[in-house]
Amino acid sequence: MSVQIKSNRKTIVDIKKMKAQGEKIAMLTGYDYGMASILDECAIDIILVGDSLGMVTLGYETTLPVTMEDMLHHTKAVARAAYNSLIVADMPFMSYQSSISAALINAGRFLQEAGAQAVKIEGGREFAETVHRLTVSGIPVMAHIGLTPQSINQLGGYKVQGKKEDAAQKMMEDAKILEEAGAFSVVLELVPEKLAGEISQALTIPTIGIGGGVHCDGQVLVVNDMLGMFDKFTPKHVKKYANLNVEIRRAVKSYIAEVKSRTFPDAEHTFK
Repeated sequence: MSVQIKSNRKTIVDIKKMKAQGEKIAMLTGYDYGMASILDECAIDIILVGDSLGMVTLGYETTLPVTMEDMLHHTKAVARAAYNSLIVADMPFMSYQSSISAALINAGRFLQEAGAQAVKIEGGREFAETVHRLTVSGIPVMAHIGLTPQSINQLGGYKVQGKKEDAAQKMMEDAKILEEAGAFSVVLELVPEKLAGEISQALTIPTIGIGGGVHCDGQVLVVNDMLGMFDKFTPKHVKKYANLNVEIRRAVKSYIAEVKSRTFPDAEHTFK
């Protein structure tokens, strides 16, 4: 099945130009056709089909159980909706770590089958050769360092990374190595603001912060978090721009009450 080319879509060249011109980059996650349609109509620069769908859509505790088939399924839905935004798909756990060959095959599926324009890979210098091989094969790569959720068991939880001098130096080096390997941008997750700013200044490619502070070249949030669709816990780096959890509960309760009281459907919503 061929993938429709949508000519007005932002490209990685556009994203890199935004940094050069001092324009901030706005990225949000999207997991389905309906949400992606809204994000695209609002002119979001990048839609990330994140493996965070494992938690916010599929109900897992971490991103680790998410499979290639899960990611392809959701990326296809987003690609059918978005005509203007750059679509980046997360490479799920163990889809690229085992070998460069596996990474090439799996990353290629996101572009060839699912309609993404780029993939995102977690990890630093240890994946530089993978990033290089993907990019020279025509697959744009967004890198991801700092807190890397797929390594959560090794990191010991969701903690700020790069606070100590040696860790900060390694992160800076990793960012430069990934840029040299061909990454077109790099996500900085849960990184101290000062360090994120220094990395952003040191690179020619854009940085996208999530808990990285205002000095990053762009920002990303999980769309369900920023819309307030989950009310159990709000991370420090998340700003709620709406509280849809309350609104949805109100609407559902109103619907139930009207069905029980026989006031819905009324004449306006009934065919004669």
